[in-house]
Amino acid sequence: MNTTAGTKESELVMAVLLYAIRCLAEGDTHALRGMHFGPEEVAALRDINLADLYRAGTLQAHCLHIRLNRNVYWPMLAHLRRERENEAVQRDLIQADAPLEMMNNLFGMGPREYTRLRRLLTADPTIGRPPEPDEATSHALWRAWSERTQQSPTACLTPEDYFALCAETGASMRAVWNLTQRWDKYGDPSAEGEKGVALPEQGQVSR
Repeated sequence: MNTTAGTKESELVMAVLLYAIRCLAEGDTHALRGMHFGPEEVAALRDINLADLYRAGTLQAHCLHIRLNRNVYWPMLAHLRRERENEAVQRDLIQADAPLEMMNNLFGMGPREYTRLRRLLTADPTIGRPPEPDEATSHALWRAWSERTQQSPTACLTPEDYFALCAETGASMRAVWNLTQRWDKYGDPSAEGEKGVALPEQGQVSR
């Protein structure tokens, strides 16, 4: 059998052999049977050493039959796409100075990951209380927020909604989060019911 410095086929053989050896070490006989390793192949696998793996990496042929499982492949790609899009949204929110409470509520992000992403994205650290929006901005935000919540009273705002509110009103991401969370907690500020409160004036909106 010819040998070479290594081919994509030989790299695949090495990867599969390493996987099979790990399955053997962990007693994962189900995975080995799924790869059609019978008792004789498993016994031979026990004798493979590091030098054998190195030599396998120089072979110009392989002993594998690869077959795509479409029932797994497409859901896997869909999951990867959702995760990629989710991570992109998280980065955009961090760059827009989304507070930790917001990231934790939307994505379950903890302080360590939040700090790591801010450093990675070179987001400026927040010092002190963020400036409060003026009265006109607060009222514009209230109107935009009300329109969305009235359409779907039980639905939570999505990251896209928060970006839209920022764009429509000119309010910062922190102000949008703080105000909408307060309004969501206390109910409709214009209502006269038991939970009704007045729309906060300037200087009364931040926590």
